[in-house]
Amino acid sequence: MRLRKKWWARPELEKSTAFISEAKSMKGKWQEEFKNSNDIYLELGCGRGGFVSKAALKYPDKNFVAVDLKDEVLIYVLKKIQEEELENIRITAMNIMGISEVFDKGEVKRIYINFCNPWPKDRHKKRRLTHTKFLSYYKEFIEKGTEIWFKTDDDELFEESLDYFRESGFALKYLTRDLQSEDFKENIVTEYEAKFKAEGVKIKFLVAELIEPKE
Repeated sequence: MRLRKKWWARPELEKSTAFISEAKSMKGKWQEEFKNSNDIYLELGCGRGGFVSKAALKYPDKNFVAVDLKDEVLIYVLKKIQEEELENIRITAMNIMGISEVFDKGEVKRIYINFCNPWPKDRHKKRRLTHTKFLSYYKEFIEKGTEIWFKTDDDELFEESLDYFRESGFALKYLTRDLQSEDFKENIVTEYEAKFKAEGVKIKFLVAELIEPKE
């Protein structure tokens, strides 16, 4: 979906302490930013913040960093943060290709990837957030035992992602091709998930654990 440019979005974001304008300057300093030692969970491609705002409410003892590319999207996340008075979320605008420069080794304890772009054309597949290329970026800062939670409606993306994870040293701890039929109590329904569920589309979901960290 193409978003209309909102020139006022960045100034509005920068008024809030929840927005991190220079994420790379925070490397190794995230617990200091949150003023506690709680685990940090990272959402890559947070969209309008439906998931991360619900997660932050459900897990007040966790800290959340939500990343998306566009200010025009993050302004909606900020609105949710302000409405719910959430202190345990920070948001930042950046290209996820640079994510390894944002966190120190072990700073992130879990990664969420929800309904990312499936990039179906062969020449574009390396842009997938689950591709081995991106998994290598994540391995720069996550440790053995760190989990990636991945959810999608796209069959091809899901099946090919299974190979990406295995090739990159991850074990599949949980896997379902029909999340709605499962009793997965920790599931948080995203905006896209609710839409697809109403249309009868089956949601694919997995939890992958890193067992072979980057040497």
